[in-house]
Amino acid sequence: MTLTQEQATWFAQTFDQIADNVERAVLGKRHVVDLVLTAMLSDGHVLLEDVPGTGKTSLARAVAQSVKGTNTRIQFTPDLLPSDITGVSVYDQKEGVFEFHSGPIFANIVLADEINRASPKTQAALLEVMEEGSVTIDGVSRQVGVPFLVLATQNPVEQAGTYRLPEAQLDRFMMRTSLGYPDHAATVRILDGAAVATAQLPPIITPEALVGMADLAAMAYVDALVLDYIARLVEATRNADEVRLGVSIRGALALTRASRARAVSQGRTYATPDDVKSLAVPVLSHRLILHPEAEFDGVTQEAVISQVLLDVAPPSKPESA
Repeated sequence: MTLTQEQATWFAQTFDQIADNVERAVLGKRHVVDLVLTAMLSDGHVLLEDVPGTGKTSLARAVAQSVKGTNTRIQFTPDLLPSDITGVSVYDQKEGVFEFHSGPIFANIVLADEINRASPKTQAALLEVMEEGSVTIDGVSRQVGVPFLVLATQNPVEQAGTYRLPEAQLDRFMMRTSLGYPDHAATVRILDGAAVATAQLPPIITPEALVGMADLAAMAYVDALVLDYIARLVEATRNADEVRLGVSIRGALALTRASRARAVSQGRTYATPDDVKSLAVPVLSHRLILHPEAEFDGVTQEAVISQVLLDVAPPSKPESA
């Protein structure tokens, strides 16, 4: 099926309505709100790397309220077990059968707070559900439902008592971004009580309609030249001098899906190189593993992606369906 201009226009209007609603609770962070909604509409998850007190929980709740979905918060701690996330089968003595008790992962919006404080074994409990949207317990696979978004947080400053996220798990996050502190004007508005409590936000769309929006996003046209551009960007990360391990195929697919969703959120039926460039840093940077020497010299993953964007020439003409 081909995405029509009328569908793209409706998508863009609805996207803006949801983002406007979320921004009532998270003031001055429209760019991050747009990224989170883009990830949700392209079947992705988001890692928020930020210091405490910047509104990460409010963001997750505001998104859940806006899409009329369920939301849960999992506080990751060193003693957290995998079954505390996924759920567990409990024996019912009266009925003589095992009964499954679902865990907090069975929600539309899941806030995994301070994810790097849990052991690698517990973190691994998220690998299947983030990739497949299902949880397998006692040989039975159970779908967590749609839409499904994991918003994970980690504190980049405090490292005591934390575990580094495995590369396989980092690769399952479509984007890594940061809320950061609000600017002066937004801070004044927050102090004046302008931010709306998340419980008071009205729903903008139903979960079922949101799934329909995701289906529309997947229909956006991506020209072969734009796909070639994405492939060249990914290959350039693997050949960069500072990089020990470049972007995976999963990363290239994530950038393609996100570019489709961003294009339709702008009211277009086709993706452009500008869509790719605007999403390259949040989608690709966390997938790089740098050489220790480069890290010691102060090279960052974001800087490598920014340089790759300068080195790799985009297609010379705009492409449309």
